[in-house]
Amino acid sequence: MSSLPSQPPAPAGASLWPVFTGSNTPHDGIEALPDPPPWRAFDGGPALGTPAEGEDTAASSPDRRHRARTYRATDEAVQLVNAALYLRRPLLVTGPPGSGKSSLAYAVAHELRLGPVLRWNITSRSVLHDGLYQYDPLSRMYAAGRQASAVEGPASAPASVAGDLEDHLRLGPLGTALLPYRRPRVLLIDEIDKSDLDLPNDLLNVLEEGQYDIPELVRAARHTPTASVLVDGTDDRATVVKGLVRCRAFPFVVLTSNGEREFPPAFLRRCVRLELHQPREAHLEEIVRAHLGEPSSYARELISRFLDRGTAGELATDQLLNAIYLTKAAGLDGASRDALAERLMPYLSRGHQDDGGF
Repeated sequence: MSSLPSQPPAPAGASLWPVFTGSNTPHDGIEALPDPPPWRAFDGGPALGTPAEGEDTAASSPDRRHRARTYRATDEAVQLVNAALYLRRPLLVTGPPGSGKSSLAYAVAHELRLGPVLRWNITSRSVLHDGLYQYDPLSRMYAAGRQASAVEGPASAPASVAGDLEDHLRLGPLGTALLPYRRPRVLLIDEIDKSDLDLPNDLLNVLEEGQYDIPELVRAARHTPTASVLVDGTDDRATVVKGLVRCRAFPFVVLTSNGEREFPPAFLRRCVRLELHQPREAHLEEIVRAHLGEPSSYARELISRFLDRGTAGELATDQLLNAIYLTKAAGLDGASRDALAERLMPYLSRGHQDDGGF
């Protein structure tokens, strides 16, 4: 297997900007990232290697790998991703559905070779604890009961008190991202605007301090100062000392929002903010080319129609990709092809009615 290209070292005094280029070509530019601002420096340890470091494993599924490799970042997105990387701040990405908000996280992980993306999908019931870790006290109690019945006598008591806590605890995506990795992990907090009103404020302290504690392990630290706990997404384990987790390389955090609510000023001032818009014609052609090859004359016609319809209502780029792919794959022509394309690109907001513009 040929080695992946590395970003060449910059000459002394030269600018290292940008680390993320949007080229979709994996490289080790993250190693050239300068030291953080003094107010964003973290010292968690010992340093952990990024899982599958150096391999193209930004996503586990073929769909997400494809999205990572075909994502076409705008110049503004490249600038603000690098700003977030340099400043060690979360990137809040706002835009309509289908504008590529979540794909951006996979593209950064793919290009900078930062391992699998950690993903936390937010609902109205999500709380900070869900993202940090999950602990199942009932399963631990049942396990302790089985152990006590299997081993008779007082010698079994200390083991049941201090022993198997780590076997019933797993770090969540946020909790895993804040482990002391040598290179930053990529964390996608998807659709933060769907959360309870308190969650953005609850995130403030954890993302500002780059650390959290696990009370169950803190209480057990007197008997077992270190614990080996499962991390998110795999069966790998990480060592936690005295119940405290503190990052070493601040994770690249992407928070996505459909713009359905406003966030507290205290939360916004701690984020780098990127607003994605409907792509223009040249950018759409580039997106189509990345996914489906060189656009045909009919594909270019659909792009123009998509842009015209987008002025009257909300559409998503993947609707256009679906229409171009399927009208070609189905082998249709003429009116039937136009009718299928129209049905594949309905407006996403209920307030708009299609007017038969095809």
